[in-house]
Amino acid sequence: MNTIIAQKQRYLPHTSETKYHAVKTYRSGCSIRFVCRKYKISKASLMRWNKKFDGDKASLIDKSHRPHSKHPKAHTDDEIRHIKNYIRRNPNISMIELYAKLNKNKSYKRHPCSLFRLLRKMGFFKNEKKKEKKYIPKKYHTPDNIGEKWQLDVKYVPQKCYVGDMLDKFYQYTMVDEASRERFYSNLTFYLYDDLIIQMKRYLYKSNRLPMQVLG
Repeated sequence: MNTIIAQKQRYLPHTSETKYHAVKTYRSGCSIRFVCRKYKISKASLMRWNKKFDGDKASLIDKSHRPHSKHPKAHTDDEIRHIKNYIRRNPNISMIELYAKLNKNKSYKRHPCSLFRLLRKMGFFKNEKKKEKKYIPKKYHTPDNIGEKWQLDVKYVPQKCYVGDMLDKFYQYTMVDEASRERFYSNLTFYLYDDLIIQMKRYLYKSNRLPMQVLG
């Protein structure tokens, strides 16, 4: 049996109403197990709320979680002042040059990634958002003259439609003129692209025109 509780389940935010009724139920004489099962909370949360509760709902409202003191490994005030002075004197300074000057002149021993995170937090070296142009769909160009633009349709022939013994895949090619919407050579079917092109060139060579039929 898996007894591991996910972080999202363990640290779900509870409303002040849930906290208030859970504490009132516990103080009325109910057992800890009953209160935790009824309100789906942990024993540690119930004990913490019970210690904070003074009879008013406002005492159970979450306060700020911001720490009162800086982290021991955070940038010191002197380091931040040196960084701001270098950027003020040279606004176009790169991060590599800034890190090199701090390391050489100010005994800056932190990792370059720490400096980069601090600069991003202070508002420097931010990525500028590029305004993307809205796509405007263009009208499809349909030619007016016959023979200017052709449309080649390729259809796969399923295996169940083929009764031969060859294991190759077959495709049906159809050439359509977009101006007249007529189909070339509709009384025959071509299963090779090269065969279709050869037949079209042959008709153009003989009579300088293609036999077309209306799509039906």
